Parts: sequence; structure tokens; C-alpha cells
Amino acid sequence: MKHMRLIFAPLLMLVLAFPASAEKLSLATLSDYLNGLTAAEAEFTQINDDGTISTGRILINRPGRIRFEYNPPDASLVMAGSGEVVVFDTKSNATPERFALASTPLAIILKPTVNLGQARMVVAHTSNVTTTTVTAQDPDHPEYGNIQLVFTGDPVELRQWVVTDAADQQTTVILGELKTGGRMSPRLFDIRGELEKRGY
Repeated sequence: MKHMRLIFAPLLMLVLAFPASAEKLSLATLSDYLNGLTAAEAEFTQINDDGTISTGRILINRPGRIRFEYNPPDASLVMAGSGEVVVFDTKSNATPERFALASTPLAIILKPTVNLGQARMVVAHTSNVTTTTVTAQDPDHPEYGNIQLVFTGDPVELRQWVVTDAADQQTTVILGELKTGGRMSPRLFDIRGELEKRGY
């Protein structure tokens, strides 16, 4: 199901190939950046595992909370909060799918403290002329999949990610300009409230 794959698949790299290499951002620098990213909002483009494309708005409220709102006519919603991920797929008559956040690759960047330098967490760390790319996994549960994060530098900014899930399916999320800071209503990440609102 494509919206679940959005959360759990590795990013297709949409990076231009240049012959030269830029200075690689360190894992400590990238960890500091992610730890400072407490609230952010952006438009996103999603490339699903089957090649279809979706667009929408993403809200990040670290630690532990994220929300993917899809543009009409798609009224689907993916949200994480209170240690859980719920997928509302309006194209299906099935009840919402629910997962423990800790069992998904997104948990790596939604932790209260991100430490990409932790042993066995980062399995790839590369750069080209414009970006630094890090592939990370739960060092205790590599079977959960991984997340590939793409950053630009000067200033450091997260530009896209690819999640690869436990079934080896990939989803790419390309971020527009990140608007950071400010306060977000807890209701945006209230899974129980959203379930009740939708009659579940």
C-alpha cells in the first residue's frame, strides 16, 4: 500500500552526478542539525514504489511526531504520535493500518536525541558536489529497513529521504523549502482524536 511505503522505503537518489566531490558533512554536524529541527513544515513530492507520484504537505514536530497530508483529490493521511504510526488510506475500505513507530526507519530521525555516530547505525556516508548522503538503520534491528537522508550544506538542510521497508520496497520523499520554528497544535498529531473523528 503506497502510503505505508512512503513511511518505510529507501529514497531514490535524485542527485546530479558531478565529477568533483564536495566536502562531506560530518555525522556530528548532521546529528546536531536534526536535533535542532524541532518543528518544520514543507511541501513534498512522493515517488512511490510503483512509480506513481503524490504531493502534499509534511509537518515535523520532533521528537516523535510527523504528519503527511496529501493534496486533493487524495484525502489520505499518515501520522505519527505517541509512539505509533497510523495510515488512513481513503482509497480503501479497510480500517487504518497501525504500526509501532520504533519498528519503522522514520524513528531514527524522530528520536528525542539523534546520534548518527552510534555504532552500526550508519551503513553509508557519501558526498558529491552538492550533497551529503547518509544511510541509517536501527543497529539492533536492521531488519526494520533503513532511511537514506540527503542534505545540502551552507546552510545544512535536509532535502529528501528514501525509506526502504522490511519488504525491501522503496519510497522517495523530496522536500520543498523547509519552514522551521514556531508552535504546532498537538491535535495535528493526536491519533486517537483522528480515529474518533473518522468513526473508528
